[in-house]
Amino acid sequence: MGTRRKTAAKKTARKKGVTKKAPRKKSTAKTTRSKKTVRARRSTAAKPLERRVHATDEETIEQITSTARGVHQTIRKGNRPDLSLPVRALSNVSYDGRGGYLEIGRQKKTRTLSVNTVKNFAQTLKMMALSKDLVQENDFATKREAYYISKNWEETKFDEQIESDTVMDDIEALFSVHAINREQLRFYPEEHGGSVSGPLVVSDRDATGRVARIDCANFGSGAYSIPASVEDLEFETSADFVLLVETAGMFQRLQSHRFWESSNCILVEMKGVPARAVRRFVRRLADEARLPVYVFVDCDPYGIANIYRTLKVGSGSSAHINKFFCVPSARFLGVTPQDIVDYELPTHPLKEVDIKRARDALKNDPFFKSHLQWRKALEQLIKMGVRAEQQALAMWGLNYVIEEYLPAKLEQPDRFLP
Repeated sequence: MGTRRKTAAKKTARKKGVTKKAPRKKSTAKTTRSKKTVRARRSTAAKPLERRVHATDEETIEQITSTARGVHQTIRKGNRPDLSLPVRALSNVSYDGRGGYLEIGRQKKTRTLSVNTVKNFAQTLKMMALSKDLVQENDFATKREAYYISKNWEETKFDEQIESDTVMDDIEALFSVHAINREQLRFYPEEHGGSVSGPLVVSDRDATGRVARIDCANFGSGAYSIPASVEDLEFETSADFVLLVETAGMFQRLQSHRFWESSNCILVEMKGVPARAVRRFVRRLADEARLPVYVFVDCDPYGIANIYRTLKVGSGSSAHINKFFCVPSARFLGVTPQDIVDYELPTHPLKEVDIKRARDALKNDPFFKSHLQWRKALEQLIKMGVRAEQQALAMWGLNYVIEEYLPAKLEQPDRFLP
């Protein structure tokens, strides 16, 4: 970080009982240039890969009906029906550098009706029938509710929710070629989608079709919650970029101090590995509002190889929908391994599971294998043998992250990790 001088952040740190000098803030002149740089990057954001993720309700119903009709006709002819599904595993995934996401391969698994597969085959058809009913009735079921609905299916009921979740994912993979995803099948997750603050107006419709305009800058101490299905939302924004934040605590600090106002950005809370709705919401902002996307997470193998990687390029298990549910234009703002050195952050030792995760990413993950900068960063982290949290920046003062760290970082977005 070079020589250090007294700053407002240093004074803040002293008030909190910190006696060590904090890394310095850069000059005001450079800060002014950084504002222009961020705005300039808005016009050069990655081109949209796919503007629409879903088929219409009518198309969804037709695909379900057509598949069921094919099974029925095959049985009527005295043959055994089958369903051909893509293999959803990292072994059947490659990194599409041009598209910027993990892409499903050509390996298929065929589920043929037999004595051994009759229950699972029937469960698949029953789940498809449930989906068809939900679409026709303009309703939805949570994944947990779908599991309990199956208790009325007699011999074909699911014993554990993991079984019904797997069948849902298989059906989604089956129909993904027709741009039908789990949300269009009307199966929603239980988890909270994530929170949003900043200069963004979201237009949404309720079940009656009434339009609501939601101003994400006017939630007081709270924030807008991303719904389970985001495809029909409409956006209005004057923001310069989107900043995704891993932890609820850090998001709350940035939100309560209105960091989005001083930096003219949209803040999005991820809560760890971002839910599908969060990833799709941010992807649509990146594509349609032409906004750069920056990611701020803990510096550890999980934050890098799970949270960030999933947001940017997707995952092996979801490779059939990654092209819609990831954000290839995202860049890694921090916390980086080099930040630990430059900002003299307090750390924790890497656990064995952390080291294993980092080495596995270097050896097996197509995304990290394709980027020399990331290989160097992960190797540096392993060599250092430590990890650091976002909140470690509080060493220099509670608001150091707002007054010093993020402004300094945002001056040089071209130096962010890919």
